[in-house]
Amino acid sequence: MTTRPPSPAQQVAEELGIRLREIRQGAALTGRALAAQAGWHFTKVSRMEHGVKVATEEEIRIWCRICRAEDQIPDLVATVRAIQTMYQELRRQTRAGMKRLMRAPVPLYERTRRFRIYEHNVIPGLFQTPAYARAMLTFWFGFLDAPNDLDEAVDARMDRQRVIHSRGKRFDVLLEEQALRTWFGTADVQAEQLERLLTVMSHPHVSLRIIPLMIERPCVASTGFWIYDDAMVTLETPTASLEVTRPREVELYTRMFERLATVARKGQAARELVLDVLGELHRH
Repeated sequence: MTTRPPSPAQQVAEELGIRLREIRQGAALTGRALAAQAGWHFTKVSRMEHGVKVATEEEIRIWCRICRAEDQIPDLVATVRAIQTMYQELRRQTRAGMKRLMRAPVPLYERTRRFRIYEHNVIPGLFQTPAYARAMLTFWFGFLDAPNDLDEAVDARMDRQRVIHSRGKRFDVLLEEQALRTWFGTADVQAEQLERLLTVMSHPHVSLRIIPLMIERPCVASTGFWIYDDAMVTLETPTASLEVTRPREVELYTRMFERLATVARKGQAARELVLDVLGELHRH
């Protein structure tokens, strides 16, 4: 007999069920009593509480009104939406070519006022050179077996960098030093990318800080993540793109970002880190 761990979406569905049960118990209602007031079959309550059935947004509102927990509605509704859209398979997204995937975030970029970006082993796409982006995307074309539209994909990635120059936007960026040292392409490609990073650091809309490798630190993030205003967090695995919209979870990512920032170097100290790595590349 083999067992398979639940998917992230299923895990969140089960967590949602636990929260619904806690709300019901807090209102001193049995499952049958809640179902009777809602006009549901009594088994529906049990199925939602065990994550077998994901509650709809309307069912969330009914549940909270009966339990007099209307203040919980926004967070629970956001959870339902997150479950519905949590996993967007990159394979499916790239069937029409990588160019389409590169263009997908543009509307989100346009409406976001403040970007908080943390990357641990890659330079963020908004600051990549064409050569660096080409080297990185070449791997993903093969890995995801996507139609080869590399030139168009690189052009699309470069085109979306225009958002950096938009008025009224702010980019708070945290990079691990490892991101400076992880090569995509040749040493010359990496050196050109670091020189581009030095230029970006002088941009008035960009605050770019770097976390040195050999320091005592308050926390470690397991993957890179982007926070858009205080409304959404995105992160990527090798096979999927995740969107986090639950206010409680977005707040946790914000706290993680703030804690990582406490040990990051900024200003001239950050530039010196980049220059040190650049010097090593030139001697390579």
